[in-house]
Amino acid sequence: VLFRSNYYLFYLFSCIQYMDAILQFFIDWGYLGMFISAFAAGSILPFSSEAVLVACIGLGLDPVLSTIAATAGNVGGEMTCYWMGHLGKREWIEKYLKVEKGKLEKAERFIHGRGAWMAFFSFIPIIGTAVVVVLGLMRSNTWIVLLAMTLGKALRYIIIVWGVLEASSLIK
Repeated sequence: VLFRSNYYLFYLFSCIQYMDAILQFFIDWGYLGMFISAFAAGSILPFSSEAVLVACIGLGLDPVLSTIAATAGNVGGEMTCYWMGHLGKREWIEKYLKVEKGKLEKAERFIHGRGAWMAFFSFIPIIGTAVVVVLGLMRSNTWIVLLAMTLGKALRYIIIVWGVLEASSLIK
């Protein structure tokens, strides 16, 4: 039992070091790193662009430019998921995007009748990508999806940046 718990601790420590290295890489690249990390987080990759955004602002990068880079990258990643849904079949989406059939059906029922403006909620963890993929499958209006998604993601990043700036002003 002791061997297993040591193994798990080693594995957890290795994962943390790996994530720290990736996070540091994105931070070192500044606005481009912010864009790339947000793109990765907006796609099917499990990543937190918020951590990179907070770190970049903490290191002195301009909050407005950081927000623009994060929003553009995250929208780009989600639009990739939209196009995968638009071009794909349900089986591909379940297999390659790892979206469970139940979540896909739940998202489709939720979206049905509400339309492309549901892309505004693509910032919601877990279900956001499924919503966007379903919008692609349903061939929703690309321009409305893009606009709604951009508004939702920008609002989320603006709130995060505002929170970071407010918290840092309290600490000073």
